[in-house]
Amino acid sequence: MLTKKQYEDGVKYVINEFENAGIVITDDEKQKIEVADFGLGIVEKVGLQIITYVNTEKCCAKEMVLRPFQTCPEHLHPDIIENGVSYSGKEETFRCRKGVVYLYVSGDGCIEDIKAVIPETKVTVFHEIVLNAGDQYTLYPNTKHWFQAGKDGAIISEFSTKSRDESDVFEDERISRIPEVE
Repeated sequence: MLTKKQYEDGVKYVINEFENAGIVITDDEKQKIEVADFGLGIVEKVGLQIITYVNTEKCCAKEMVLRPFQTCPEHLHPDIIENGVSYSGKEETFRCRKGVVYLYVSGDGCIEDIKAVIPETKVTVFHEIVLNAGDQYTLYPNTKHWFQAGKDGAIISEFSTKSRDESDVFEDERISRIPEVE
């Protein structure tokens, strides 16, 4: 569970990083910053800070902010049935805006060769894609992936189909996607 102090520190971190990067957000958006600790209580290591600009039935746009070496744990966006309607899993494009992001997906690669620090969660995919500022990569539905910021942290823009974060499937069974604050 996320403490109130961890949540407040995460929000301050995001606002500061956006100011340093020249990304302007409104006061209303500042109030909607999500600090996700994935239920582990170690948000500085395993976590993610997110601001969602839009999330409609057809598209979603977010900024994701990672602290130095902070990891978003391995997961995938599955096909689902919601209210009797079938939906494909989320397709998302990550565009690195600031810093370096180490993105890992299924494919060739082994744990001994990756640049990221092994996280305190279960990981099984090690095909490494390095995203520097200006680089982007598209993930298709049902693709296992995890990512981590480099030593200076990172800001990532995400453009995707509808986000249904509550239905994400995580490799580590300890993880809960929806944050709880004390």
